[in-house]
Amino acid sequence: MSKRKSAAQVVMVALMLGALVLSSAIGAAQEIKFVPRNRTLISVGTPGVSLTFADYESWNPYFLAIVGASGAQIVWEPLFFYSWMADEEIPWLAESYHYNADFTELTIKIRPGVEWSDGVPFTARDVAFTLNMLKDNAPALRYSTDIEKWVKEAQAVDELTVKITLNVPNPRFMFNYLMSHADIGIWIVPEHIWKDYDPTVFTNYDPAKGWPVVTGPYRLVLSTPEQAIWDLREDWWAAKTGFQPLLKVERLIFLPELGESKHAQMMILNEVDLSLNLTVGNIKKVLEQNLKVSTFSGHESPMGYMDWWPSSLGFNCMEPPFDDPEIRWAVSYAINRDDVVTYGLEGMGKTTKVTFPEFTGLLPYIDYISDLLEQYNTNEFNLQKSAEIMERKGYIKDNDGFWVGPDGKRVEIVISTFSFLESLCPVVVENLRTAGFDATFHLPVDAFSRMSLGTEAFIFGHAASVRDPYACLDLYHSRFAVPTGETTFPFYRWANPEYDKIVEEMATIAHDNPRMFPLFHQAMEIWLKELPDIPLTCYYHRNPINYTYWTGWPTEDDPYTNDAFWHKTLLLMLLRLQPTQ
Repeated sequence: MSKRKSAAQVVMVALMLGALVLSSAIGAAQEIKFVPRNRTLISVGTPGVSLTFADYESWNPYFLAIVGASGAQIVWEPLFFYSWMADEEIPWLAESYHYNADFTELTIKIRPGVEWSDGVPFTARDVAFTLNMLKDNAPALRYSTDIEKWVKEAQAVDELTVKITLNVPNPRFMFNYLMSHADIGIWIVPEHIWKDYDPTVFTNYDPAKGWPVVTGPYRLVLSTPEQAIWDLREDWWAAKTGFQPLLKVERLIFLPELGESKHAQMMILNEVDLSLNLTVGNIKKVLEQNLKVSTFSGHESPMGYMDWWPSSLGFNCMEPPFDDPEIRWAVSYAINRDDVVTYGLEGMGKTTKVTFPEFTGLLPYIDYISDLLEQYNTNEFNLQKSAEIMERKGYIKDNDGFWVGPDGKRVEIVISTFSFLESLCPVVVENLRTAGFDATFHLPVDAFSRMSLGTEAFIFGHAASVRDPYACLDLYHSRFAVPTGETTFPFYRWANPEYDKIVEEMATIAHDNPRMFPLFHQAMEIWLKELPDIPLTCYYHRNPINYTYWTGWPTEDDPYTNDAFWHKTLLLMLLRLQPTQ
């Protein structure tokens, strides 16, 4: 067999995978070498990317519109990884870091021997350049506003030492910005290339020049609207220095979202090795029809793992009637969370009383507010309490059984959400309608925009806390409470000056400082009383994983990382994968 496939063969393979190589890419396709299927890993379903990649000719990770989950997550290596499964910090491009006494300076030691894919050494200058570049281009680049807020100056002390001077104390700066976990983490760019370009327009894509230049173990060989293909680099710095073994996966193919039914079909037919998480019904079908497919928890409930994204029902807390905490509690009392788990999640899940996950580092905090959760039981289903609040506030039910306010208008709750949370909605809506709230839901293509403008209620998650609750509490800070019609994220538009003050103090304290606990208790006493967000259920990633060609996946028995391939920890999983045959 020829070692190089023709353009026609590449197109045929792509079609078999549910993708299509555009004719404009045929020239590039002719140069793609043959890699056998059992040395290729194929994923389908990049979150937020339907049918095609819009950014296929742009590999600038700081463009605001870039998703960055079609391969960028395996080639832009971080200074540190953090695995929430193992609650472990993993040094990578850097070896160590330390703060000064008041957390206003952060010094990082770079690992010797790291190289860019063009052979140029990776140094402290690259780190300093990246941070200063973001700071100087706020708010035009992703992360730039945060870096402008926190960083006074970043400077290379020597080739392997970078010092970051902060504007104010921030003991979480390293963790929040320079340590990759889930979707979090700043990627370092090569100064020797980027210094000559305007980062607000630089696409960082030129196959003839070998761009993007990265530190990771793969090079981009094809990028089209329908797929991104990356091939293994045998000159990867980590293998050359003995820091890590050369990976066994010789080729990675990323496909966009093609629809959940298509993802399930491709997994059943062994056309893909990884899929974006499926709903309970579909993942059951996949496991029944292909015995080589499994999940993080095997074939047992919950058929996946708990993610950092508990689901809740949120409102624009600036607009009546949901600007009233008692009305928000009336809505909360109307929802039977057990029904949501039983029917919405087919019994495979659990309720949550807070809006951050039950991870190892967070469980002590949940225990610490057990007295508050008893007083303010966010899971209580009580139609009588709900009705008493509404009646006391002057609401009466009309002939259809829906609450009508003193202004003569029904209390309408129009819920926007996304397809992967759709299964919760019918149960929540039915509960609310039974309780007298005129509730409906839909899945608009502009759901995020509607949420950010404050025009509709929403079921959404909380990508924030993993080892202490500060990041989640900060989602409710009043700096996000902009007028309705102006874009904001997070969406809650809740303001409480006393709460703000407590959270701002927490921001200056390290995650392992004992002072965190009493401050957390004070903040949650305010939060629970006012309930700016209504907790519903824990969120589970139910990502089917295929053992036909690859083994070594993370599992409940070996939770070395999570298996969300769009997360910035994907490389940790690739290093453990071995060919099945």
